[in-house]
Amino acid sequence: MMRSNRKMSLFAESEKKSFERAKPLAARMRPTTLDEIVGQQHLLGPDKLLRKMIDSERLGSIILSGPPGTGKTTLAEILANATQRRFQKLSAIEHGVKDVREVLLRARDDVAAGEPGALLFVDEIHRFNKSQQDALLGDVENGVVALVGATTSNPFFAVNHALVSRSQIFQLEALSIDDLIVLMKRAISDRRGLADWDIDADEEALEFLATRSDGDARRALNALEIAVLSSQQPVHLTIESVRNAIAHRAIEYDPTGDSHYDCASALIKSIRGSDPDAGIYWLARMLAGGEDIRFLCRRLVILASEDIGNADPNALNLAVSCFTACEQVGLPESEFMLAQTVTYLACAPKSNASTRAIGLAKKDIEDGEILPVPRHLRDNHYSGATEFGHGDGYQYSHQEADGVAAQDYLGVDRQYYEPVDRGFESELRIRLQRIREKLLLAKPSTDRHD
Repeated sequence: MMRSNRKMSLFAESEKKSFERAKPLAARMRPTTLDEIVGQQHLLGPDKLLRKMIDSERLGSIILSGPPGTGKTTLAEILANATQRRFQKLSAIEHGVKDVREVLLRARDDVAAGEPGALLFVDEIHRFNKSQQDALLGDVENGVVALVGATTSNPFFAVNHALVSRSQIFQLEALSIDDLIVLMKRAISDRRGLADWDIDADEEALEFLATRSDGDARRALNALEIAVLSSQQPVHLTIESVRNAIAHRAIEYDPTGDSHYDCASALIKSIRGSDPDAGIYWLARMLAGGEDIRFLCRRLVILASEDIGNADPNALNLAVSCFTACEQVGLPESEFMLAQTVTYLACAPKSNASTRAIGLAKKDIEDGEILPVPRHLRDNHYSGATEFGHGDGYQYSHQEADGVAAQDYLGVDRQYYEPVDRGFESELRIRLQRIREKLLLAKPSTDRHD
């Protein structure tokens, strides 16, 4: 009997090793402790909130948001181990409300028996519908389970507000090139990884793989494994030998999701910041992701007025012309017009004086400052207008030598538009100063500022 049990034990151990060898490198190298995690120090550093929650073993509800391959699942498993909780995983794609309730029922039994509440990890939690997410609320609030949800979407948009309000949101960042190189070197030397192979890897080869992996640890390790397995012993990894190990990347870009808004924001901020190179990159990224060119054109037209304005009035003309040309020509040739417009707008002098002017005027109106139209400016093109004195005293500006009549057009002394000293607006600044000096003569003396 003892010999039989021993045989069964040896057989089970052999099976375990076989299954372990069958796992891809990324799975074999999955970190098992917090110290093995590379990157994410903005969350796991000594004084960071998530690290403090782990150390105190008081997790509550957590939502981990971040791109693929940043370690959301791994971190959830480590959180369960660090807090001595049973790890329970559900996938929002594969499981429904019935599965959620079964997990919660077992978790209640655990708590009733004096055991710690389970850690329930829900992958792609944004794919749970409202009723599925609502089913979690009670036990999350009562501490029956420590919920860890993972999502590649923005949780503030994609996850039930009630669940978000009860959770700590942590954003995982894509791993840096240096982080990925550290992971690949660890895999080359670790017994769980590729230590049984005789591998000599050029720094340039590892950097190439890291650069092409877009911050995704899984992609980097899978590519490294393919490069090694497709080489002869002893393995020497060069740029040439690893180039075919990584497939052509599908651009991570959802035209309706976070990547759409993030790239659009980067494009606009790069142009506003007068960096044509960055602007061209983000334009190319959006085009490669299948962005609607009409959306791009609309954003460029808005920027031409909002951020350039009268510093270069031709910017708006060019942006509108680009919009028209893109609609008539279409892709792929319209990328030339878009590139021309992006580089021109980036290099143009910037002013948001017009934007600020309309904002200040709207604020006055929203604050209740509704001014009556001065009598001399009111419409007098109807029968009876003269009886009300509408139009009386109006001065026709074209009769003045400089085209400016000393006339009050608002009824109070207020200045909204302040041209900047850049581009064409610097000329407008000088011109407007002269105009305002003349208009001020018509203002009531009680309204004038010293």
